[in-house]
Amino acid sequence: MLEQIKILHIDSNNPIMMEQLQAAGFINHEDFSSTKEVIESKIQDYHGIVIRSRFNIDKTFLDKATNLQFIARVGAGLESIDCDYAVTKNITLIAAPEGNRNAVAEHTLGMILSLFNNLNHADREIRSGQWNRESNRGHELHGKTVGIVGYGNMGKSFAKKLRGFDVEVLCYDILDNVGDENCQQVSLEEFQQKVEVLSLHLPWTPETNGLVNKKFLDGFSHPIWILNTSRGKNIVTADLVAAMKSKKVLGAGLDVLEYEKLSFETLFQENETPAAFQYLLDASNVILSPHVAGWTFESHKRLAQVIVDKIKSKYNL
Repeated sequence: MLEQIKILHIDSNNPIMMEQLQAAGFINHEDFSSTKEVIESKIQDYHGIVIRSRFNIDKTFLDKATNLQFIARVGAGLESIDCDYAVTKNITLIAAPEGNRNAVAEHTLGMILSLFNNLNHADREIRSGQWNRESNRGHELHGKTVGIVGYGNMGKSFAKKLRGFDVEVLCYDILDNVGDENCQQVSLEEFQQKVEVLSLHLPWTPETNGLVNKKFLDGFSHPIWILNTSRGKNIVTADLVAAMKSKKVLGAGLDVLEYEKLSFETLFQENETPAAFQYLLDASNVILSPHVAGWTFESHKRLAQVIVDKIKSKYNL
């Protein structure tokens, strides 16, 4: 019976999630503060768990979740879950990339336009009493070749946003035949030969970890601008900085950083700031934001709605 399906929510989300799941007959409990060990001690009582990124759902956790039927992550990536092991236990994995793909695309576009037109830099100068026109002369996106690595929900949404600009849009993806009317899929060789603006829309996996490194950046024929609204560890920050110093990379818009904690809620800082990170902090051709590309007021509601719809669909509601 549906009224026996118990869901544990371990992160806060838009209120419509709880309202709609309760209306559909699910039993919902919240625990936003207990440790992972405490959650593990009671997870056997639940059929579903709704998470963001508070902690890893690993084998130990899954072995204790003896009645778990689904894990729903309110976001796009599932890197905090041992997906392969969950599948062996017949646990359904639910994510919501549809929920914040528009937000990510708009944020990415905003970053490149801000970088091209020195908006952040010029704003800071004027606030400090400087009026420098020539040093803030900008670039136009018109006529550029934009390359998207990872042509899934986020990459496709960004490509659609670029339709209003006179640009060539190329994508590189490990899957075949993902190109569409907004973007031409090409080989890595052609991609690196033509691209001038590089945008990452990848999950974080063992295959993508550190993908953007010295070898990858050296492969581009043109100096490039780089945008990352995917995961911080997909870029080797020290290699990015070296490429910026050599003018191989002309500027960077980074919503995510290699130094983030898994939860994305805090920035990992050791006693001393890493030299590469300090360079980013000081550079005028870098725009940083705190992992908020998909974190709009609208996507907050849309993510919750997508998760609710998928949970209900699992139980044919």
